[in-house]
Amino acid sequence: MIIAPTAIAGVHLIDPEPHHDARGFFARMFDDAAFAAAGLATHFTQMNNSLSHQQATLRGLHYQLPPSAEVKLLRCVRGALRDIALDLRPGAGFGQWIAAELTADNRRMIYLPHGVAHGFITLTDDTEALYLTTAAHDPARERGIRWDDPRFRIDWNQPPASISDKDRSWPDFDPAFHDVGAFAR
Repeated sequence: MIIAPTAIAGVHLIDPEPHHDARGFFARMFDDAAFAAAGLATHFTQMNNSLSHQQATLRGLHYQLPPSAEVKLLRCVRGALRDIALDLRPGAGFGQWIAAELTADNRRMIYLPHGVAHGFITLTDDTEALYLTTAAHDPARERGIRWDDPRFRIDWNQPPASISDKDRSWPDFDPAFHDVGAFAR
Protein backbone atom coordinates (compact mmCIF):
# COMPACT_ATOMS: atom_id res chain seq x y z
CA MET A 1 0.00 0.00 0.00
CA ILE A 2 1.06 3.57 -0.57
CA ILE A 3 0.72 5.89 2.45
CA ALA A 4 0.98 9.49 1.26
CA PRO A 5 0.91 12.63 3.44
CA THR A 6 -1.35 15.50 2.40
CA ALA A 7 -1.10 19.27 2.85
CA ILE A 8 -2.59 18.86 6.35
CA ALA A 9 -0.13 17.45 8.90
CA GLY A 10 -1.15 13.97 9.99
CA VAL A 11 -3.80 13.47 7.28
CA HIS A 12 -2.81 10.73 4.85
CA LEU A 13 -4.27 9.18 1.73
CA ILE A 14 -3.75 5.45 1.50
CA ASP A 15 -3.89 3.64 -1.84
CA PRO A 16 -3.75 -0.12 -2.18
CA GLU A 17 -1.30 -1.75 -4.55
CA PRO A 18 -3.36 -4.61 -6.01
CA HIS A 19 -1.64 -7.78 -7.16
CA HIS A 20 -3.65 -9.04 -10.14
CA ASP A 21 -3.99 -12.52 -11.56
CA ALA A 22 -6.61 -14.47 -13.51
CA ARG A 23 -8.89 -14.64 -10.45
CA GLY A 24 -8.93 -10.90 -9.81
CA PHE A 25 -6.65 -9.16 -7.34
CA PHE A 26 -5.39 -9.13 -3.77
CA ALA A 27 -4.51 -5.91 -1.95
CA ARG A 28 -3.41 -5.12 1.58
CA MET A 29 -5.67 -2.49 3.15
CA PHE A 30 -4.06 -2.34 6.58
CA ASP A 31 -0.59 -3.25 7.76
CA ASP A 32 0.28 -2.67 11.42
CA ALA A 33 4.03 -2.33 10.71
CA ALA A 34 3.55 0.02 7.73
CA PHE A 35 1.14 2.22 9.69
CA ALA A 36 3.48 2.32 12.70
CA ALA A 37 6.47 3.17 10.46
CA ALA A 38 4.46 6.12 9.07
CA GLY A 39 3.59 7.28 12.62
CA LEU A 40 -0.08 6.32 12.27
CA ALA A 41 -2.35 4.72 14.86
CA THR A 42 -2.53 0.95 14.67
CA HIS A 43 -5.18 0.14 17.29
CA PHE A 44 -8.79 0.69 16.28
CA THR A 45 -11.67 0.06 18.67
CA GLN A 46 -14.78 0.59 16.58
CA MET A 47 -15.92 0.05 12.98
CA ASN A 48 -18.80 2.09 11.59
CA ASN A 49 -20.81 1.77 8.38
CA SER A 50 -22.85 4.49 6.71
CA LEU A 51 -25.17 4.21 3.73
CA SER A 52 -26.53 7.30 1.98
CA HIS A 53 -29.33 6.57 -0.46
CA GLN A 54 -29.31 9.92 -2.27
CA GLN A 55 -26.56 11.65 -4.23
CA ALA A 56 -25.46 14.90 -2.56
CA THR A 57 -26.12 13.63 0.96
CA LEU A 58 -23.84 15.56 3.30
CA ARG A 59 -22.52 14.13 6.57
CA GLY A 60 -20.38 16.30 8.84
CA LEU A 61 -18.33 18.11 9.92
CA HIS A 62 -17.66 15.98 13.04
CA TYR A 63 -14.97 15.31 15.65
CA GLN A 64 -14.66 14.45 19.36
CA LEU A 65 -12.82 16.22 22.15
CA PRO A 66 -10.19 14.49 24.32
CA PRO A 67 -10.10 12.13 26.06
CA SER A 68 -12.49 10.67 23.47
CA ALA A 69 -10.74 12.21 20.47
CA GLU A 70 -10.62 9.70 17.67
CA VAL A 71 -8.43 8.88 14.74
CA LYS A 72 -10.49 7.78 11.72
CA LEU A 73 -9.61 5.56 8.78
CA LEU A 74 -12.34 5.74 6.14
CA ARG A 75 -12.97 3.91 2.87
CA CYS A 76 -15.85 4.14 0.40
CA VAL A 77 -17.01 0.59 -0.40
CA ARG A 78 -19.92 1.42 -2.74
CA GLY A 79 -20.48 4.49 -4.89
CA ALA A 80 -18.35 7.60 -4.50
CA LEU A 81 -17.89 10.50 -2.09
CA ARG A 82 -15.98 13.76 -1.73
CA ASP A 83 -14.27 13.56 1.64
CA ILE A 84 -13.33 16.71 3.58
CA ALA A 85 -10.70 17.03 6.32
CA LEU A 86 -10.62 20.35 8.25
CA ASP A 87 -7.67 21.07 10.57
CA LEU A 88 -8.87 22.50 13.90
CA ARG A 89 -5.58 22.17 15.79
CA PRO A 90 -3.99 25.39 17.02
CA GLY A 91 -1.10 26.63 14.91
CA ALA A 92 -0.24 27.48 11.35
CA GLY A 93 -2.44 24.75 9.85
CA PHE A 94 -5.61 25.83 11.63
CA GLY A 95 -8.50 26.21 9.20
CA GLN A 96 -6.84 24.43 6.28
CA TRP A 97 -8.96 21.84 4.56
CA ILE A 98 -8.47 19.27 1.84
CA ALA A 99 -10.85 17.26 -0.28
CA ALA A 100 -10.27 13.77 -1.63
CA GLU A 101 -12.43 11.63 -3.87
CA LEU A 102 -12.95 8.17 -2.42
CA THR A 103 -14.72 5.63 -4.58
CA ALA A 104 -15.46 1.94 -4.51
CA ASP A 105 -13.35 1.66 -7.67
CA ASN A 106 -10.23 3.54 -6.51
CA ARG A 107 -10.31 1.88 -3.04
CA ARG A 108 -8.50 4.93 -1.62
CA MET A 109 -8.71 5.52 2.12
CA ILE A 110 -8.22 8.65 4.19
CA TYR A 111 -6.56 8.71 7.61
CA LEU A 112 -7.64 11.55 9.92
CA PRO A 113 -5.77 12.31 13.17
CA HIS A 114 -7.10 13.87 16.37
CA GLY A 115 -8.14 17.49 15.94
CA VAL A 116 -9.25 17.19 12.33
CA ALA A 117 -12.96 17.55 11.66
CA HIS A 118 -14.40 15.23 9.05
CA GLY A 119 -17.31 15.20 6.64
CA PHE A 120 -18.28 14.03 3.18
CA ILE A 121 -20.82 14.53 0.44
CA THR A 122 -21.93 11.65 -1.73
CA LEU A 123 -21.31 11.79 -5.47
CA THR A 124 -23.65 8.92 -6.36
CA ASP A 125 -26.82 7.34 -5.06
CA ASP A 126 -26.40 4.46 -2.61
CA THR A 127 -22.93 5.41 -1.41
CA GLU A 128 -21.61 3.33 1.44
CA ALA A 129 -18.57 3.99 3.63
CA LEU A 130 -16.78 1.96 6.30
CA TYR A 131 -14.60 3.63 8.86
CA LEU A 132 -12.51 2.54 11.78
CA THR A 133 -12.04 4.73 14.85
CA THR A 134 -9.64 4.64 17.78
CA ALA A 135 -12.34 5.70 20.26
CA ALA A 136 -16.00 4.88 20.76
CA HIS A 137 -18.65 7.49 20.08
CA ASP A 138 -18.95 9.80 23.09
CA PRO A 139 -22.01 12.09 22.84
CA ALA A 140 -20.75 14.34 25.67
CA ARG A 141 -17.54 15.11 23.73
CA GLU A 142 -18.99 15.10 20.23
CA ARG A 143 -18.62 18.38 18.34
CA GLY A 144 -19.45 19.61 14.89
CA ILE A 145 -19.12 22.64 12.69
CA ARG A 146 -21.80 23.79 10.30
CA TRP A 147 -20.97 22.48 6.82
CA ASP A 148 -21.16 25.95 5.23
CA ASP A 149 -19.38 27.98 7.93
CA PRO A 150 -18.15 31.07 6.03
CA ARG A 151 -14.92 31.13 8.03
CA PHE A 152 -13.61 28.00 6.28
CA ARG A 153 -15.23 28.34 2.80
CA ILE A 154 -15.19 24.62 2.10
CA ASP A 155 -15.89 23.66 -1.50
CA TRP A 156 -18.21 20.67 -1.34
CA ASN A 157 -18.37 20.68 -5.15
CA GLN A 158 -22.20 20.65 -5.08
CA PRO A 159 -24.97 21.86 -2.78
CA PRO A 160 -26.31 19.22 -0.39
CA ALA A 161 -29.66 17.66 -1.29
CA SER A 162 -29.93 15.85 2.04
CA ILE A 163 -28.46 16.72 5.42
CA SER A 164 -29.56 15.65 8.89
CA ASP A 165 -31.16 18.15 11.27
CA LYS A 166 -28.26 17.57 13.65
CA ASP A 167 -25.62 18.37 11.01
CA ARG A 168 -27.64 21.35 9.76
CA SER A 169 -27.83 22.75 13.32
CA TRP A 170 -24.11 22.65 14.19
CA PRO A 171 -22.92 26.20 14.91
CA ASP A 172 -20.38 28.25 13.01
CA PHE A 173 -16.92 27.94 14.50
CA ASP A 174 -16.68 29.27 18.06
CA PRO A 175 -13.43 28.66 20.01
CA ALA A 176 -15.33 28.30 23.30
CA PHE A 177 -17.72 25.60 22.04
CA HIS A 178 -15.26 23.84 19.77
CA ASP A 179 -12.40 23.88 22.33
CA VAL A 180 -9.62 23.55 19.76
CA GLY A 181 -7.02 24.20 22.50
CA ALA A 182 -7.61 20.59 23.52
CA PHE A 183 -5.73 19.57 20.37
CA ALA A 184 -2.49 21.49 21.00
CA ARG A 185 0.21 19.88 18.87
